[in-house]
Amino acid sequence: MTTGVRRRMGVEERRRQLIGVALELFSRRSPDEVSIDEIALAAGISRPLVYHYFPGKLSLYEAALQRASDDLAARFAEPRQGPLGARLLRVMGRYFDFVDEHGPGFSALMRGGPAVGSSTTNALVDSVRQAAYVQILSHLDVAEPPARLDLVVRSWISLAESTALIWLDGRRIPRAELEVQLVHDFAALLAVSAAQDEEMGALVRRVLADEPDDGPFGDLVERLLALTAR
Repeated sequence: MTTGVRRRMGVEERRRQLIGVALELFSRRSPDEVSIDEIALAAGISRPLVYHYFPGKLSLYEAALQRASDDLAARFAEPRQGPLGARLLRVMGRYFDFVDEHGPGFSALMRGGPAVGSSTTNALVDSVRQAAYVQILSHLDVAEPPARLDLVVRSWISLAESTALIWLDGRRIPRAELEVQLVHDFAALLAVSAAQDEEMGALVRRVLADEPDDGPFGDLVERLLALTAR
């Protein structure tokens, strides 16, 4: 049973609480639809006290986006152990965990929300993309990517974003199928680029050498061979 007595919080603790409350509300509804009054009520404090810690809704929104972007970027971290296809599939699982749990917030982060045009918001989105980019290159064991690989990785990250945003609008395809499809998409992009460039071809051969027949990449090859056999 609660006593109704409010515990005093330090400045940083209160800021963290407000950011957490805002994130929770933004995960259920678009930030445009969430008011400062709702955030204050959920935090158990007055509206003026919210403004004591954040000068306005935009600053609180951007602080919440910072935490969300840090969380989302961390989803791409994966130990460099085992076949690449299995690693990417685990990454996609964690990525869609975030998308599934924070749909409106994810959309706001990627589309701009009430902070559209804000350099801070744009920088946060770019930081997520860059973190994903660095992680993927790490999994490929490439420090200085050639131009074609740079294009493949950045294109795939954009594809993952757009796929997730489209999926949120109705969720008409089972999530697990999309996760596998995106791993297949990555392999396909690599293969198309490898067909144009010997350096990429050597990279793809190195990657495939460690892939089991029953992994995501092997599954794609089997499906393609089945198509050509018809």
